[in-house]
Amino acid sequence: MAIHNPYQAYQQNSVIQSTPGELTLMLYTGCIKFLNQAKKGIELGNIDMKNININKAQNIIKELIETLNPEIAISETMLPMYQLMNQRLIESKMNNDLELIEEVIGYTTEFRDTWKQVVQMNRQKQFGNTDQI
Repeated sequence: MAIHNPYQAYQQNSVIQSTPGELTLMLYTGCIKFLNQAKKGIELGNIDMKNININKAQNIIKELIETLNPEIAISETMLPMYQLMNQRLIESKMNNDLELIEEVIGYTTEFRDTWKQVVQMNRQKQFGNTDQI
């Protein structure tokens, strides 16, 4: 008999029940989390920790690139930004550069905060729900 982890079940349900906008918000939040872990890896001299977490952040950025809708004008602006972020992470990985990770955290935080406002406005329009995410 398998023992179910309630936290894992909650996470799985929250992903399944989320809108595409909420999923994008989760990606940004996860990317920030992994970048902070990569910074910690550099600070501790733990190369594996740094590399694993930068790779996770890069995978999220690749997913964000793949989900861009070319029919929406903002995609033309976002693609080069995501590519720049990915390039900065490659450089950071090679040089153990905390400043480059901080730069990418800054961009990601800005995108997350903007995206959060978009999700809230859409939710308010659709459901009249003013609750915070």
